[in-house]
Amino acid sequence: MKTSDGLILHTRLWRAPAPALGTAVLVHGLGEHIGRYEHVAEHLVAQGWDVRGFDHRGHGRSGGRRGDIAQPDSLLRDLGAFIDEVRRTDAARPLVLIGHSLGGLVVARFVAEAVGPEPAAWSRPVDGVVLSSPAIDPGLSAVQKALLAVAPRLLPHLCVNNGLKPEWICNDPAVVQAYLQDPMVHDRISGLLGRFIADAGQLTLARASAWQVPTLLMWSGQDRCVSPVGSLKLSQALPESLCTARAFPELAHEILNERERSEVLAQLSAWLRATLVDATHAQRRQA
Repeated sequence: MKTSDGLILHTRLWRAPAPALGTAVLVHGLGEHIGRYEHVAEHLVAQGWDVRGFDHRGHGRSGGRRGDIAQPDSLLRDLGAFIDEVRRTDAARPLVLIGHSLGGLVVARFVAEAVGPEPAAWSRPVDGVVLSSPAIDPGLSAVQKALLAVAPRLLPHLCVNNGLKPEWICNDPAVVQAYLQDPMVHDRISGLLGRFIADAGQLTLARASAWQVPTLLMWSGQDRCVSPVGSLKLSQALPESLCTARAFPELAHEILNERERSEVLAQLSAWLRATLVDATHAQRRQA
């Protein structure tokens, strides 16, 4: 898919046996790529969902400088354009966004735009949202906050190490080893992307009470990549009628990759069916 500023994004499609229940769009985290979610896609396909995803700009097989964005809203524009691509073929079916870490923040910020006073041109309606350890609070130190106050203005596209240690992502050594050996994983982040992360979580929390989309929010209690407090605050700020919140106290950041991922995926499947499939069927019967 070509972006509005001319980059080519690598996309993936996992097709369920027809007719699919709907379409799930996977949105990955910082420094990784959509291929790390093959098992999640296969699980959802087995449940009857078509699954689509893409590598963020500056990630995986997509174009762009590693870890950088062109404009503060580049990732949001890209997601809106990808949703347009999906809707061209799947317009009549439910569409749910599933975002992990940075991807969870992008998804949350994307949904928060719709309840703002003047939604941006890239804002699009969606039917459901799943957030996995979203980077609502990136857990920045005082030094990092000071740098982000200055660096994006002076050197917005200077890319540095993101400061995240591979062993933090998961308690499963096999997952960590695969991450270390993956040639498409990187540790780069620019000042502009860092500023986006810092600002997007705050704006999302500020607009959470006006949220309009059914949401499953899941996070890890032993997270060292982002602060679990951000997810807790979001769960408390979202309308209770729209938010299903679940913390996994013993898991590390990548709850979808932990040894206990079957429990996490079961929670995801149950929520999708109850919230988007059963609810849709009930509405059609009433109509």
